[in-house]
Parts: sequence; structure tokens; C-alpha cells
Amino acid sequence: MARRGSTIPDKPPATGFEVTVEKRVARLTIHRPPLNVLTIESCRGLIGAVHGLAGLDEVGVLVLAGAGKAFSAGVDVGEHRPEQAHDSLHAFHGLCRALFDFPRPTIARVHGAALGGGCELVLCCDLAIAGASATLGLPEITLGVFPPAAAVLLPRLAGRRAAMEAILWGEALPAEEALRLRLVSEVVPDRRLDARVRERAARVASLSGVALRAARKAIRRGAVGPVDDALRAVEEMYLKEMMRSEDALEGLDAFLEKRRPVWRQR
Repeated sequence: MARRGSTIPDKPPATGFEVTVEKRVARLTIHRPPLNVLTIESCRGLIGAVHGLAGLDEVGVLVLAGAGKAFSAGVDVGEHRPEQAHDSLHAFHGLCRALFDFPRPTIARVHGAALGGGCELVLCCDLAIAGASATLGLPEITLGVFPPAAAVLLPRLAGRRAAMEAILWGEALPAEEALRLRLVSEVVPDRRLDARVRERAARVASLSGVALRAARKAIRRGAVGPVDDALRAVEEMYLKEMMRSEDALEGLDAFLEKRRPVWRQR
């Protein structure tokens, strides 16, 4: 499925996306010009790609990007009429879940427009780095509907006020405003976007995939329920899962022996 070190072709691939894997960094690029609008079919294809990458031990991080002039302008509104709304929402939320459940860190590389479903995909990623000229927003309210994934994710990421402002006003926001509302993690000059994404991806890809997977699981469990219950659950995960991994022993031994760890990814 993934091609090592391959580049984005001049013509859109038949699948509507491109996958590359190099140095433990997987890059999934939506390639549906001109604005990378997502259809039911393309969402299903992207779900398969994400699931396929999730099963590869040699993948340490996933970068989600868009080809051309935009990250993604969201789902196909023409498929969101009542007769297709169920299939459209099910396919898109399947993609959201695939990203949210990806076993290792995810990074959204945001340029151009990331609107509606495109913005929701950004929210599904662990880290979102935007170019200064990027525009993000949730304009669904202007169509008489609302963004379901954002209604769940944004209050958890940014709090109630930010979620209300972004969803109820439905405005397209410049990158710096999106940063204020925590739609993205970081804004960099456009010329630095690719370099910064590479830096962040390379850093996390160099770490233990086993530890990263366990940490993501612990963070999600830790955010649910009373603190004491969550701490007890995460403590059990740490002792029964993390401390039984080869990478945990290797990391601790390497620190005590003052050497760099050699991760075994198990």
C-alpha cells in the first residue's frame, strides 16, 4: 500500500490520496483537486489507508496533509442531503475515528483552507501545525446544520467558550485566530511549514512506538471520569502493560548506563 520515499504525483492518484513511508514517518496526503472535498467513497478509501498504516510497526508517526492549494474544504455537501446524510456522516466519522484511534502520534499539516470536515480532521490529530496563510473554520451553521465531530472534540480540546465561538458563529478564521481558539497547535511562516512538520515528525518517530501507543491510550483514559478512578486505571495500565514491554526495560537500562536506547518496538 505505502511507497517508501515516494513523492506526490503531478496527476491525482485514482484512489484520491497518496501514502508514503520514510524513516518511520508515514504521510497520508488527500489528493482531490481543487479543494480536496471528501466524498463517501474517498472517506472509505482513506479509512482503509489509515487502518493499513496503523498495522505497520515501522510507522512511528502519521502526517495528514492535503495536496494543491488547500488542506480540505470538508465533505461533499451534495452528498449531505437527507437521503445520503447517514452514509456521508457514517463514512466521515469512520475516518475521524480511524485518526483518533491511530496507535501512534498524528500530525495535521495545514495549509490553505481547512473548513468544515477538513477542520474536524485537524481536530482529530494530536498536533496541528498551520502555515500563516491557512484558514480554518466550521461554517456548517451557515448551512442550517452543525459539525457533529467538532461538537464533541472541540470542547475537550479548547473548552466550552472556544467551541461555542467556533461552531455557533461559523466564521472562517485566519491561522492566528485559529490558534487562539486552539483549533491548531502552532502557526509558522508558510515557507517553514514543511520543515517544521518534518522536525516534529522526526522527533516523535525516533521514540518507542510501544511507549507512544501506551501513552496515547493512557491520556484518553485519564480524561474520563473522576481523577481517582482514572489514576487507578492508568496505574494498572502502566504496571501491567507498559512495564512488561521490552522497550520500557531498554529505555530504563539505557538511561542508567548513560547510552542511547535501541528501541525494539515491542
